[in-house]
Amino acid sequence: MNFKQLVVLVFLAMVIIACGDNEDNGVPKPKGYYRITLPAHAYKEFKPANCPYSFDISTTAVAIPDTNSLSEPFWYYIVMPKLNGQIYLTYKKLNGDFNKYAEDTRTLVYKHTSRASSINESVLKVNDNVGGILYEIGGDAASPIQFFVTDSTNHFLRGALYFNSAPNADSLAPAIKYAKEDIMKMIGTLKWN
Repeated sequence: MNFKQLVVLVFLAMVIIACGDNEDNGVPKPKGYYRITLPAHAYKEFKPANCPYSFDISTTAVAIPDTNSLSEPFWYYIVMPKLNGQIYLTYKKLNGDFNKYAEDTRTLVYKHTSRASSINESVLKVNDNVGGILYEIGGDAASPIQFFVTDSTNHFLRGALYFNSAPNADSLAPAIKYAKEDIMKMIGTLKWN
């Protein structure tokens, strides 16, 4: 046996020993998500001129009027740049048509059933002039939180939370939790003007 054959034989022996069964099977790491650092909650009053409602929004949020050709007066986007999302707000002056708008909201929420793992409805009773329903849509739905608030005679305000990313409930969970606190602050401070 010459030197070349000896080197090849030693190399093959090392490969066979290295490939032997051991306890660590080299399982790849699971996919992870970026950690996001969210600012402390702080609020400012949102009270546009001649608007029939006002409430507190996050100091990091920006309210932009909806200028879409189909929009109506007092429709806004509450843009949340730190969360890469927004809350779409639509307002309707009631004229005996509360049930129609409440049912329209419910229909829009339940359009998410194909992607939702759950839809939880919570009745909101803030005071004598503000009440409504909060919808929390579980799973990978496009809009994880929707709501409406009303005095049931004159005012109806609907909101829907959307993120500018793929709807992945696991990765969005911290942002959804943070946004829910801001939404509850909006609802809790809502005043009809």
